[in-house]
Amino acid sequence: MLGQILLDFDGTIAIEDTTDCLLERFAPPSWRDVEDAWEAGLIGSRECLARQIELVRASEEDLERFIADVHIDPGFVPFVEACSAARFQIMVVSDGLDRIVRGVVKRTGLNLPIAANRLEQLAGDRWKLAFPHASTNCSSASGNCKCAHASSALLGPRIVVGDGRSDFCAAGSSDYVFAKGRLRTHCVENGIAHAPIANLTEATLLFDDWFRHVAPLSEVAHEHAEAEPG
Repeated sequence: MLGQILLDFDGTIAIEDTTDCLLERFAPPSWRDVEDAWEAGLIGSRECLARQIELVRASEEDLERFIADVHIDPGFVPFVEACSAARFQIMVVSDGLDRIVRGVVKRTGLNLPIAANRLEQLAGDRWKLAFPHASTNCSSASGNCKCAHASSALLGPRIVVGDGRSDFCAAGSSDYVFAKGRLRTHCVENGIAHAPIANLTEATLLFDDWFRHVAPLSEVAHEHAEAEPG
């Protein structure tokens, strides 16, 4: 593999924020009070998500119908194909709900590694969240610390593709960023190298253009390193 792509889900692969959509459909309006506390910086996203999911009342069938209705960026599959052809490892990293992420990605026929918060059924229509990818050192206090998924085993660059606050920490330690929404603003304000995108179709065009210029140099350097004695 030449490098790594850390690809966000909500607002990037899925056009909507699927967690917000789930809460709109299956939780009482009080979920917004929790959201306001997070927006004000009073709580981290881990506490925010945990409290919000406790409010959800949805059956298994409700969730399956919800997953089937999620709108996917039409550029998602071509983007993955372009990155795979360039021998980049693609990983979906989300501070959302694993069951929704996996269900939506499965609809496309792609098989990608996925790291997200774990949605667990309690009884009937009640749910809770577990955070197998949380880190006490996460600067965003995210349920899923995206920095932890950066691979040190790959020789090439790491590119972060995302749109929101949960991408901030990973963007700061990446080689390049394709940015939408709040992530774009964050990159501008913090001098992080990035390209603004509106969707994954634009990301594919940018990646192809970048790779045509950079990849030959990377391959030559890699081949030279392998040929050196010792």
